[in-house]
Amino acid sequence: MDGASPLERLLRRDRVITIAGVVALCLLAWLYIVAGAGLGMNAWEMTRLALFPHQQTAEVISDMPSDMSGMDMSGMDMSGMAMATEPRVWGAAIWTLMIAMWWVMMVAMMSPSAAPTILLYARVHRHALAQGQIQDKLAPTGVFMAGYLLVWLGFSVAAAALHWLLEREAFVSAAMMSSQSRWLSGIVLIAAGLYQLSPLKNACLSHCRTPTAFLSRHWRPHALGALRLGALHGAFCVGCCWMLMALLFVGGVMNLVWVAALAILVLVEKVFPAGQWVGRAAGIALIAWGSATLLV
Repeated sequence: MDGASPLERLLRRDRVITIAGVVALCLLAWLYIVAGAGLGMNAWEMTRLALFPHQQTAEVISDMPSDMSGMDMSGMDMSGMAMATEPRVWGAAIWTLMIAMWWVMMVAMMSPSAAPTILLYARVHRHALAQGQIQDKLAPTGVFMAGYLLVWLGFSVAAAALHWLLEREAFVSAAMMSSQSRWLSGIVLIAAGLYQLSPLKNACLSHCRTPTAFLSRHWRPHALGALRLGALHGAFCVGCCWMLMALLFVGGVMNLVWVAALAILVLVEKVFPAGQWVGRAAGIALIAWGSATLLV
């Protein structure tokens, strides 16, 4: 008969609990985005496929009734096309919703690729506990993930600020949340492609692809150490993926196809054996795409 305490039995199942937690968090984040992220927009209506998205955005905007250009966007349904054709006024409520939208989107996109490191952290902590190297009874895996997500919160604040600026200058449509400028689309595509091939991208990606080396080098015990370690891992992930996230301004911040495609690319880059080469191939394709965009 198993004489283990409830705590010991819980520790044996920490892998299952961690996987379930990451999956649940990811699913909830996707549901929030699909439901419109509280912005009164229909994500399905904003999901469109086009080789040159800025042209399609311009066509959609030109088809909107001109007498709606001064209307407030908040709470309006995209399906009714009651959307503003001019930049909206970002009050406190809009700022809060936009930051939340970006953060939840980062959770949805980045959680799958972060899962291997999170699981490895829980395993290393369990091993250290069994060897008597630390005294913490419960692996602070949740604290590690909190540190990771807090870094992406900082990124989301910066992304929302850039979103506001691009929308104010009419480079990004307030209605479709996508580029309506050939120059913005082309420059972002080319810049993202060049960054994919850069030494900084490769250095950050190397940390993300080798979680064992990362944890052995930066390991710190206790909850504060877990928070610091999670934040450091998040910083490397931001360094690896920030230009890929900027591509959302091209295809549409709430374009589900673009969001899913970028999430898959990030996952392949970080987890699969040939991921580094896939990332470089994507970089070359982005440069070619951006160059073609500037010519149309």
